Amino acid sequence: MVRRFENKVVAITGGSEGIGLATAKAFAAEGARVYVTARRQERLDAAVRDIGHGAVGVQGDASNLADLDRLYERIARDHGRLDVVFANVGISDDRPRPLGEIGAEDFDRIIGTNVRGMLFTVQKALPLLAKNGAIVLNGSASGSKGFAGQALYNASKAAVRSFARTWTSELKDRGIRVNVISPGATDTPSMRDWLDKRPGSEEMVAQMIPLGRLGQSEEVARSVLFLASSESSYIAGVELHVDGGAMAV
Repeated sequence: MVRRFENKVVAITGGSEGIGLATAKAFAAEGARVYVTARRQERLDAAVRDIGHGAVGVQGDASNLADLDRLYERIARDHGRLDVVFANVGISDDRPRPLGEIGAEDFDRIIGTNVRGMLFTVQKALPLLAKNGAIVLNGSASGSKGFAGQALYNASKAAVRSFARTWTSELKDRGIRVNVISPGATDTPSMRDWLDKRPGSEEMVAQMIPLGRLGQSEEVARSVLFLASSESSYIAGVELHVDGGAMAV
């Protein structure tokens, strides 16, 4: 069996659960040398054990520039190069927050992680990224919608989509492709927690999806690997919705 990422070096921010963890496991199973981050050391340690295949965990917050430096310094020491970046970290608001209730601390928290953190995750990887490398950004269907009470999250994910367009233009001479994966409703721990607190909400959400169910993290992971692999060698600057048809229908 040919493993698509044999000896490729992959960095994933936020790899301790959900989509990040599923993607790390998928890359590792296909031969990649995987580096993952998480804010909490105990969750990071558990994720590294789960991923296996020699995965390495580097504790840190993607919105903290010093933590990003430590991640890439470790990769530089170990390999001197990087083939794939999956900029996965993103946070949403803990409750609907109408325009009149948004505070400066809300702005700093969500935009600081989803936009500032995303930008510097990619920027600081550039010196290590090999020619013809791949960058996959984790977006969201929310970047194309106007969900009430989620102005900051919606705007942050629209920015991610814009980043992919601009960076595709800027990095084309190095052969580095930048694409966005935009999951819809996916059965991650955070989504499960939200659903469990709202009886009947899973059925309501499923009715809004043409395929009639939530997605699984592993389904999103397979799409990330496609965008990072040579199978998508002529795809750049796109947003791939992995949402059961919710955006298309």
